[in-house]
Parts: sequence; structure tokens; C-alpha cells
Amino acid sequence: MRVLVTGGAGFIGSHLCEFLLEQGVEVLCMDNFITGSAENCAAVRDRPGFTFALHNVTEYIAVDGPLDWVLHLASPASPRDYLELPIQTLKVGALGTHNALGLAKSKRAAFLLASTSEVYGDPLVHPQREDYWGNVNPIGPRGVYDEAKRFAEAITMAYHRYHGVDTRIVRIFNSYGPRMRLNDGRAIPTFITQALTGAPLTVYGDGSQTRSFQFVSDLVQGIWKLMHTPVNDPVNIGNPYEMTLLDLAKRILVLSGAQSEIVFRPLPVDDPKVRQPDITRARTLLGWEPRVDVDEGLRITIDWYRQRLHA
Repeated sequence: MRVLVTGGAGFIGSHLCEFLLEQGVEVLCMDNFITGSAENCAAVRDRPGFTFALHNVTEYIAVDGPLDWVLHLASPASPRDYLELPIQTLKVGALGTHNALGLAKSKRAAFLLASTSEVYGDPLVHPQREDYWGNVNPIGPRGVYDEAKRFAEAITMAYHRYHGVDTRIVRIFNSYGPRMRLNDGRAIPTFITQALTGAPLTVYGDGSQTRSFQFVSDLVQGIWKLMHTPVNDPVNIGNPYEMTLLDLAKRILVLSGAQSEIVFRPLPVDDPKVRQPDITRARTLLGWEPRVDVDEGLRITIDWYRQRLHA
């Protein structure tokens, strides 16, 4: 099997590339390092079967030789990124997905879109099932990411229905683990970095908004299972264990042994109040559910950040 992974030098993409190589898959990793990094691929760049291509997927994608899969993960993915890179976020969701689908069509390859729980917006249905259409503000600051992914899902289904491309859509819920950037801006890397440097942990609003966090190895297993299951409709991959962000901050303080205080800041615009996946479809169709306990995953992640901060 030969697979193209766009965004392969990102947090999730690099873990996926590593996993695929371990399964004996030949991997072409494509990235332009807007939010990914060469360091993420350091563990695999010299391994047989791994090739890297420096390319922006919003431009035409040319790949020599056959492909069995195009896994489209390229996109800024944190609120900080898509607020700083709004046009790039929209372009990679629209033009990048179009180009990646066109490549899959020309190679007669299957296609997987890495979508997101953000397509549900600030949900009015809880937990979120795949048949929920969402509650998104299309012109708000977060809309550049939400609508880019919603468009990406629409064009993916159009290529499936009109051109017969074998497609998958994975709706990824909050994920974490080693290789998330220290300045990523999402809750877990922010809290861990603050805790390990003795800074106050900044909680937005009163901290009662909820999230559901899955360790990256569970997510990669879910993607692999989805690749091998003939289901074209979207599938949630996430950990249904829900917690408040205030509880998350307190857990990280305990697990890291830090003595930092918790301070509160105003809630960002359109920040979702709840986020929890209904994973019935993943359980029944894929035989998948998360295995890594949140505290265990947080310990692994904290240890990785500690090494990075003291390197």
C-alpha cells in the first residue's frame, strides 16, 4: 500500500505517518510547515518507505507513481492558528481539499478527509451525533475553520456521489499527546506549558465549558479502522469522557506537581459551551473505542513537554 498524507508533518499527521510505516505502508508525507515541523518527522525520515515532499496543497498536487490512499489532514487546527491564518485556513479547506480529491480521482485512490467536531459549532444537541447539522456562525472569527471543514465535507461527498471516489470522513474531536506545539494555543498544551514554567493557568470564562479529550494513539487507530471499513458517511472519532476545562486545569496541576494558581479570562467569541462525541457509529461499524485513560495520556504528554522545556 502506498499512501499520501497531506499535513503529515503536523501533530496528528506525524503520528499517523509513523503508525502507517509500522503497518508496512509506504508513506509520502506532504507539508509546507505553516503549522507542522520537520522535527515531527525526525523519528521516521530515515526509515525505508518514507518520503517527504515540501508542498502547499492549495497549489496543484503532482505525485509520481501509484497511490492507494490520499489522507487529507492539512490544515491549521487550533483557534490561535486559524485566527492568525484565516485565509490560509479557508484555502486549505477549499482549494486544498479540491486538489487532494482531484489527485485521488486521477490515481483511482481512496480518499480520507480529516474533518472536525467544529462542524457542529456551538452545539444545541448533546452529545453530538453524526446526523446533527450543527450550529455554526459562518461570519464569526471561528467560522474560517468551521466553514472550511464543512465545505471540505460537502465536496468530499460530491466527489463520492458524482465521480465515484471511495471516500471517508473522520470527524476528529479534541485530541492531545506528544508533538503538540508549546505555543499551540489549545487547552492542554497551554495548561501544561504554564504549569511546568510556574505561570498561572488561564481558564476562559468560568471554566464550566466542557471538552472530551482523546489521546493521539487512539485517534490514529480509529483512522486506520475507518480506512478498512466501507462507510462513506462521517464518523465521530473521540473520547466520550467529558470534563470541564476547570477540572482539566486542576488535573494538570496535580499530575505535573505544579503550584501555579488558576486565573480566569473573558470567554472568546463563539467558544463552544459543550463538546462530547456520540461514538455509537464508531463502536458498531468500526469496532473502535478509545483505550487510553485521560490521566495516563496526560502523564505521557506532561513528560514530553517537560523534556522539551528543559532541553
